Amino acid sequence: MILLGVNIDHCATLRQARYRDSAGGQVEPDPVALAERAERAGADGITVHLREDRRHIQDRDVWRLKESCATRLNLEMACTEAMTEFALNLGPQAVCIVPENRAEVTTEGGLDVVGGRERVEACVAAMNRAGIEASLFIGPDEEQVRLAADIGAPVVELHTGAYANAYATPGRRAEFERLREAAELAHGLGIKVNAGHGINYVNIAEVRTLPHLNELNIGHSILSRAVFTGIEEAVREMKARMNP
Repeated sequence: MILLGVNIDHCATLRQARYRDSAGGQVEPDPVALAERAERAGADGITVHLREDRRHIQDRDVWRLKESCATRLNLEMACTEAMTEFALNLGPQAVCIVPENRAEVTTEGGLDVVGGRERVEACVAAMNRAGIEASLFIGPDEEQVRLAADIGAPVVELHTGAYANAYATPGRRAEFERLREAAELAHGLGIKVNAGHGINYVNIAEVRTLPHLNELNIGHSILSRAVFTGIEEAVREMKARMNP
């Protein structure tokens, strides 16, 4: 069975659009309440990205989630000393190390492990020592996958964005093949395979056929569907399509 991690960042995006300068009190929507409902509907984990500019998820959200999550908290984080220290203090079950560009709306590309080996290796080592499962959010590139194994990352999360963007084009087959080959390679190197970015209720039919998938992390599509159906139904439907 493929596990589902629900990314709740954009619940906080909606809240911050109205309450960015709020000193506290009753604000809505509450990402923690959304996470609890997603878990009740069958989410296997909750994913949040605490960005350096705190554009959506806030520190207090992450600490509240750490206390309330009934499943598994996965913290997406930039590979910086400050975020490494935060993660070690928080002690989530898992972290996913991602690139971060303050101009982007959402994470648009995979982590360059090759170009930033020293920093990434130090971060992974710190998480390994702390018993926190570290994943590297990388593109389906052989060199990146092999280096992830070399530096001791137990998990890679394959960036499915290029595939999702090419879904309605002739390039779709090539992008899917890149993902398939990367998944096979990672598995052969003893690395757990997750995937995420741009996965929706349509392309999930093909994404789910990637070999050795452990977990999919999906946010935007589930929260978009939840606007019309509620988060519980949105999560249940995605899980049903992931594991028909």
